[in-house]
Amino acid sequence: MTGGGTHFVLGGARSGKSALAEGLVAASGLAPVYLATGQAFDEEMRARIDEHRERRPLPWRTVEAPLDLVHAIEREASPDTAILVDCLTLWVTNLMLADRDVGAEGERLAARIAAGLPGLVVLVSNEVGLSIVPENRMARDFRDQAGRLHQRIAAACDEVTFVAAGLPLKLKG
Repeated sequence: MTGGGTHFVLGGARSGKSALAEGLVAASGLAPVYLATGQAFDEEMRARIDEHRERRPLPWRTVEAPLDLVHAIEREASPDTAILVDCLTLWVTNLMLADRDVGAEGERLAARIAAGLPGLVVLVSNEVGLSIVPENRMARDFRDQAGRLHQRIAAACDEVTFVAAGLPLKLKG
């Protein structure tokens, strides 16, 4: 997709989904804006964030949006921008840790996407529902919250792509 619309890219850890999403934004010809939901709570996460930054050359502009993602998207969206939101599962984690209503926040995000946004918006998320049932309640709640959010976002977006082993599979659009 070039020019505009909404695209949801999901896949497993290290599947190539972020690289694919970055390529979509770069190919759009629009000014790239990276909405980062991750927070560096430890060295391992700091290294992951650094790896993503190094992959994105200038003129990418990074905006941190760990909680109020809808407001950040509304503020940054314009006909001249391509926004990359990376990633929704980290956003779910942040919302859960902040005792926010994940379902309500997800509904807000899906409604905003469905209403239309100027420019291009690409959202990335980890598909966490393809593995074993987690052994603890918080992990099961996280998996369920992420799965519900993914359904809402996929329904709202123009295009949906699943990535496995670096290979994209078009699910919608």
